[in-house]
Amino acid sequence: MPSVRDLRDRIRSLKNTQQITKAMKQVAGAKIRRAEIAQKQARPYADTLAEMLQDLMRAVARVDHPFTKPGKAGAPGGIVLMTADKGLAGAFNSNVVRAAEVYARERGDVVFYTVGVKARNAIRRLGILDRPSWPLGAASKLETAREVARRVTDDFVSGAISDVVLVSSKMISMMSQKPETRKLIPIEPDALGLPAAGAVSDAAPSMVAASRGAVEFSPSPEFVLSRLLPKYLEFTIYSAMLETDAAFFAAQLVAMSNATDNATKLIDELTIQMNNARQAAITKELLEIVAGAEALGVE
Repeated sequence: MPSVRDLRDRIRSLKNTQQITKAMKQVAGAKIRRAEIAQKQARPYADTLAEMLQDLMRAVARVDHPFTKPGKAGAPGGIVLMTADKGLAGAFNSNVVRAAEVYARERGDVVFYTVGVKARNAIRRLGILDRPSWPLGAASKLETAREVARRVTDDFVSGAISDVVLVSSKMISMMSQKPETRKLIPIEPDALGLPAAGAVSDAAPSMVAASRGAVEFSPSPEFVLSRLLPKYLEFTIYSAMLETDAAFFAAQLVAMSNATDNATKLIDELTIQMNNARQAAITKELLEIVAGAEALGVE
């Protein structure tokens, strides 16, 4: 049985740990509010961009852009794996890495583009070839998103990879964050809310006419679309970075809250053990005194 001194040291250590978890919980709570504000500020731009792309895709008869064409046959697939830079958030990072591993096993030949220190470390630990990595907590997330988009675009156009898939966290709620796998390139009609290629409906001609009549594009819808598709890729990656940030702080908030509660329970249990050990030591000393007094015949 541990001594009173050992139990007292363990309680002191747990109290110090509890102070750290409380501080990290407060920091995560403050940062998640900022991350949610950044998400809300970016949402109108994302909605407008998606609507404009829908109008353009309906307006043009033929889209001549590399993003809408199949990649080079036989080339490996590209995976943009996005995690946080730090841990202490439960299974947040490991769940995303596991989802990427499952997709990689199903796909076969893949190369990784990692965003986030934890993603980079996980891929290197597995011995998998990775391309240049970027930190999630860079000074400018938008600039990082542009660099990632530029690199995967160059590799896709040159035939180094056949497609681009994004594996990142989707924030369901404060208590739930789940990994999500999305195909970025080639851009599929479902990604923009459009009917699949070859699908014909009675409303299609009227929708095309309405979109052409509602908005005039200069110099042409095809030209504007060719400029917007790269922006769509950049902003999709940027939005995923903002969501990963918010999801990480939510997961860290829950993890630190649970750690603080667990530390409180352990402190209470150890305090009871320490009191029992102290009482046992006192009782033992009293019994020894009484036994010694009886042996000496002291009344």
